[in-house]
Amino acid sequence: MLTSAALAVFIVAYALIATERVHRVAAALGGVAGMVVIGLVDAETAFFEEHTGVDWNVIFLLFGMMIIVGVLKQTGLFEFLALWAAKKSGGHPYKLLVLLVLVGAAVAPILDNVTCVLLVAPVTLSVCRRLELPSSPYLISLILASNIGGMSTLIGDPPNIIIASRAGLSFTDFLVHSLPLTIILLVMFIVMARWLFRKDMQVMGNVHGLDDLRPTDAITNVRMLRRSLVVLVLVMVAFSLHSVMHLDPSVVAMMGAGAMVLVSRTEPEEFLEEVEWATLAFFMALFVLVGALVQVGIIGAISEWAAATMGERQLLGATALLFGSGVIGAFVDNIPYTTATVPVVEEMVAGTGASGADSPLWWAFVFGADLGGNATAVAAGANVVVLGIAAKAGEPISFWGFTRYGVVVTVATLLVAWVYVYLRYFALA
Repeated sequence: MLTSAALAVFIVAYALIATERVHRVAAALGGVAGMVVIGLVDAETAFFEEHTGVDWNVIFLLFGMMIIVGVLKQTGLFEFLALWAAKKSGGHPYKLLVLLVLVGAAVAPILDNVTCVLLVAPVTLSVCRRLELPSSPYLISLILASNIGGMSTLIGDPPNIIIASRAGLSFTDFLVHSLPLTIILLVMFIVMARWLFRKDMQVMGNVHGLDDLRPTDAITNVRMLRRSLVVLVLVMVAFSLHSVMHLDPSVVAMMGAGAMVLVSRTEPEEFLEEVEWATLAFFMALFVLVGALVQVGIIGAISEWAAATMGERQLLGATALLFGSGVIGAFVDNIPYTTATVPVVEEMVAGTGASGADSPLWWAFVFGADLGGNATAVAAGANVVVLGIAAKAGEPISFWGFTRYGVVVTVATLLVAWVYVYLRYFALA
């Protein structure tokens, strides 16, 4: 009876999240409330249990990086990068698209893909208006490139943070395993973009709009920028060495946030303004929701079935995780999907004798969850954010307007990712 009730609460909560009938935070918290009512969740299981409660490493890693972004945003760095791309393009539409893609792909791995589009999308809109170019190809390309680029680091995409915390993957592991594939996929996407947006690439932008464009004017505080960049570099180095230094990524992020605030002398009201409290609440509620299913044995039963079905056929398991995550993640936001699936993958990995970065199953899961986020307008947070910005600016992009490009890119990138997984972990292992 309790198991059926828990499953019913979970399904209703996830259906509300997926369909966006109510705000996803309200749906997730409502699900937690339901678990409390049926007696599955209390303070102990929600806040202190390792497998059924909130993963505080994920929460504080996100919180620390949000503060770092809040300080960096005040320097005007991201506006500078977008305006530099516009100036450098000389009004040529495809060159502008490539430069904006490279900006997004470079920023996303450092600050995460959602933060990247939040900072770069508004400036992209402004640039397109100045050059009298349609904004949708550039905004869609920014989303796709940010989601691909975010795959390359532990902090680049929220699913990576969740998986890394559970699998014990380090920042360096992502650079070794994900970065090479990310570079391949970005090159492929840049080539594909010329074909995907070929109709919009034929008309030159208004070069007269570039005459008075000075990217350096976007930098509001040079001294703060220099100090902040030094701290950011140190944080990235500490992420890379966290296993040597015996510091969890969450601790590194919080230390970096503290240092960033100190060197910038920013007021709390300024850097806390950029903290996405709703996102943190959503994550915490999801962990508790999935933890309730762990308690009643539903996750364990699914895990045992998946492990038994796979048996010794790791390639089968990796293929199912890669394409299954890509397909399911296309219709359910990849964050709740990853949170619900990561315990299942952990059980599958445990049955293979491999662990951590040595298991191809974890990497197939990472690639599938991240790349599946490009498929539809609701598949990832970055997609929802940019479409919201475009609509608010009076240049809306419809669900199908994004999805017809996203599906093509997702299918192509998943196929290349499967070849990469097969060659790297099976054929050449």
